[in-house]
Amino acid sequence: MAGKTIISCAVTGNQTTRAQHPGLPVTPQEIAQAAIDARKAGAAIAHIHVRDPETGKGSMRIELYREVMERIRDSGSDVLINLTTGEGGRFEPSEDEPRVAGPSTTLTHPLKRVEHIAQLKPDICSLDFNTMNSRSTIVVNTPANLRKMAQVIVAAGVKPELEVFDSGDIHLAKALIEEGLLPGKPFFQVVTGVKWGCDASVETLAYMKSLLPREAIWSAFGIGRMEFPQVALAHLLGGNVRVGMEDNIYIRHGRLVRDNAELVEQAVTLLDIFGAEPATPAEARAMLEI
Repeated sequence: MAGKTIISCAVTGNQTTRAQHPGLPVTPQEIAQAAIDARKAGAAIAHIHVRDPETGKGSMRIELYREVMERIRDSGSDVLINLTTGEGGRFEPSEDEPRVAGPSTTLTHPLKRVEHIAQLKPDICSLDFNTMNSRSTIVVNTPANLRKMAQVIVAAGVKPELEVFDSGDIHLAKALIEEGLLPGKPFFQVVTGVKWGCDASVETLAYMKSLLPREAIWSAFGIGRMEFPQVALAHLLGGNVRVGMEDNIYIRHGRLVRDNAELVEQAVTLLDIFGAEPATPAEARAMLEI
């Protein structure tokens, strides 16, 4: 669809805190409303993590995902729901014995990480291909675990969003595609600017794009101050875009964003400069072959 760009909005993530932004969505009601508002602002996809309402930390509780989805659907919003499967992938070596898990470890069985996908069947879910350093922990997504998760996702009839953080992740994703584990048109999300991942630069994003399968549809985003430069760059390179408070909490230097909808509005304005229009959820479905 010429001139149409899919905007995804990642409304909360699992790293940003209320101490950093007092308006961060945490409860299921807040997360659902953020997704609804992002759709009204121009997003076609809402990328959703859930939080423990008491602690504000990332959660894997299926009832929280279910409540968010029901609130969005009951509102009449047609936004495409993209649930994360990234929770449960962190390992922190203990200080005394590296083979033993430290207190920040969340690493769990790969089938546990996709239970909510099998039960709730969202439109889309993320599938992270990165194994990398992340702050004091390691994110672990082995080829064997990814194969197990991919099988559940595909069997549920859910479109996987292949999140890649470096060039090796793309090669691994292509291997699973060639094996037939990820059928249909692949949808890649290129993550830039994460510390110890690929750089948020023109050269790096152009290189990452060059590795993608010819038939792939792709999107990209940058972390923090690189969020909007990457919106422009991804569009100019022929991709789609993502914004949201998971990735960035400032609308400009020194000024906290009002909410997720304001980040989407800014992306719509920027794309408009290039003559691009945000895709509707129906148009995004057609583009992604959902």
